[in-house]
Amino acid sequence: MSNDRLSTCYEAHESDKKGVEMQKMSIFERFLTIWVLLAMIVGVLIGYYASSVRNGLNDATVKDISIPIAVLLWGIILPMMIKIEFSNIINSLKEPKAIIMTCIVNYAIQPFTMYAFALLFFRTFFGSYLESERGNGYIIGSILLGGAPCTAMVFVWSILMNGNGAYTLAQVAVNDIILMVLYVPTVKLLAGPVDVPMPWSTLFISVGLFVAIPLVVGFIVRKSLYQSEAGIVWLNNKLLPVLDSFSMVFLLLMIVLIFISQAATITDNIVDILIIALPLTIQTFFIWGLTYQLSLWLHLPYEVAGPATLIACSNFFEMAVAVAVSLYGSSSPAALATVVGVLIEVPVMLILVYINNKTQHKFDHNQILTSIQV
Repeated sequence: MSNDRLSTCYEAHESDKKGVEMQKMSIFERFLTIWVLLAMIVGVLIGYYASSVRNGLNDATVKDISIPIAVLLWGIILPMMIKIEFSNIINSLKEPKAIIMTCIVNYAIQPFTMYAFALLFFRTFFGSYLESERGNGYIIGSILLGGAPCTAMVFVWSILMNGNGAYTLAQVAVNDIILMVLYVPTVKLLAGPVDVPMPWSTLFISVGLFVAIPLVVGFIVRKSLYQSEAGIVWLNNKLLPVLDSFSMVFLLLMIVLIFISQAATITDNIVDILIIALPLTIQTFFIWGLTYQLSLWLHLPYEVAGPATLIACSNFFEMAVAVAVSLYGSSSPAALATVVGVLIEVPVMLILVYINNKTQHKFDHNQILTSIQV
């Protein structure tokens, strides 16, 4: 079959499939971006006008990790953990192309491009506006973000792209191991002679809360229900659909809580936040684009390539914020830069999820042509 004819057949199949998918999508899912924007606005308004709520959320933390947000994130992650077949994790490690690619981008490219964009914006483009101390603080904050690839939130993005849960879990596990070895030397290399403490407690609590505990619970639920045919049917037809539906509600509630807790920062530093957001957003799109093209070149399937692009470009902002606060204080420019990383993470990642899902046919088409040629 010629490539042109194959392409025509494939496009017709994709058109039919998208029509079915759109029919299955609820109004809530189809307009998720609008709900997210509304959640951000509601969060800022509550945080600004109900300071007691904001203060209560800021106090409900353990090692700089918000417990309410952790609970909601747990609810989002759990459905994916239940779906994971553990033999698939071993299989994903046997095909390490995607994991190697993402690790190279995360640790050999992303910290240095983040540093370059920070210098360009905070010293060149806005150097005359920013005082030297503020500009340097924003550079340090950007470095703290760039050196820490994301762990927990990538499960959310993987869910929204129907990603391979086993691959996502394997990549997060590898990231956690490498992070403990490379984070401090990478940040010290870029930040200069700065004493950078590794917040081990924040790191281990994050890994435990967002990876280990949901993984164990998911394994127990799956193992117990897979003992009988009735349990399998109930899990797949009843429990998981309900959990999947609630996961999107939890996502919106989590966004509301994030913006409640950061409302004062947003309203008091609007101009600086916009300045900081520019290089962080450009950096995110740059790393996403690089990983996207590498995934196409490596002929990765979409359920792996989609999560891989967002694993590469997102950040472990909980740890970055913890380091900035412990080093420079909560009101420092470095801390503000890491907080802006928190604020742009969700909307920017949702945009990239949307782009990935809309261009999924490129990966599927790539796979079909590769299989025909082989």
